[in-house]
Amino acid sequence: MPDGPADFSRANVLDRAERITADAATLLAGRAALLGLRRGGRVSAGGATRLLAARDGWCAVTLSRPDDVAAVPALLGADHLPADPWPALQRWVAAYPLAAVVERAALLDIPAAALGEAAPGAPRIRPLGPKAARAGPLVADLSSMWAGPLCGHLLARAGATVVKVESPSRPDGTRAGDRGFFDWINGDKLSYCVDFDGQADELRALLAAADIVIEGSRPAALKRRRLGPDQLPPRAGRVWLRITGYDDCSGRPAFGDDAAVAGGLVGGSDDDPVFCGDAIADPLTGLEAAQAVNDSLRRGGGELIEVSMAAVAATYAALPTIPNCSHPAPRPPDPPTPKPAPHLGADNDAVRRLVAERRCLSC
Repeated sequence: MPDGPADFSRANVLDRAERITADAATLLAGRAALLGLRRGGRVSAGGATRLLAARDGWCAVTLSRPDDVAAVPALLGADHLPADPWPALQRWVAAYPLAAVVERAALLDIPAAALGEAAPGAPRIRPLGPKAARAGPLVADLSSMWAGPLCGHLLARAGATVVKVESPSRPDGTRAGDRGFFDWINGDKLSYCVDFDGQADELRALLAAADIVIEGSRPAALKRRRLGPDQLPPRAGRVWLRITGYDDCSGRPAFGDDAAVAGGLVGGSDDDPVFCGDAIADPLTGLEAAQAVNDSLRRGGGELIEVSMAAVAATYAALPTIPNCSHPAPRPPDPPTPKPAPHLGADNDAVRRLVAERRCLSC
């Protein structure tokens, strides 16, 4: 069926995910359960992404941000934005080959992906500094939305102290959405609000003190503020996790639904694809990223880890397919009862004390 609850029969998604955590099904389908979302065939569960037919195949286009919608007239070469942009967008996509659609969308910073364009891939790892054993690590979580925050959530469950870092001008977009989902992923973290430009030195002090840093922004955004992994004072055993849309340096934007399509993780067939879950590349990437961080910690850390959402989706899509008749789609789990997340900046003083204490210990 093209609609309904998450369909994990396209590949052995649950079998692999449950090797990371026993409650993988809840983590993969929990947002859908919280928000009452269901698959909608070629319309994503959240409604922001659609599968569209190009001249030579299928692609996914996401219009989740106001800037994405505002860029549609430029994409179409039109003078104004239709009230419903999707019919015009479908006609435009149908007139072009996939490569041209993806290239033009990328120029306008609109998330778009050709079905199956990404290859499976393990996290890319490079040395970042000396190794060190670490117990009860301090995590600076600069990520937003779902994949990175879920990784931080899993680290917090394992005993880490996780600081959710947000800018007052651009807080995590999910904070303004369904509160239950935001609480679920971020309720076990400290909230630290800091201006990335005006208070860069303060943020740098936190990153320098952290044992683990999670970031999902484009690398240039931190580098130009001198907050990148190679611009901070060295800290033995530090693990820097960078979540990207694609396994390249293009900086193309990606969200969970279009990244899943890029990896070929869809239901149906290549000729008649449908979405198989709610932004499925997001939670799968969060799970894989947490596993990669834990593996790094066991090695003593001192590594930069890059995890591509599209490559994660492709890795799962490459697993053996299970026939629907022998592995029916499970019912989404009941929504978890989350701990309320702190309001923006509620723990600023506590975080500053943590940083000061760590600075004293290293003196």
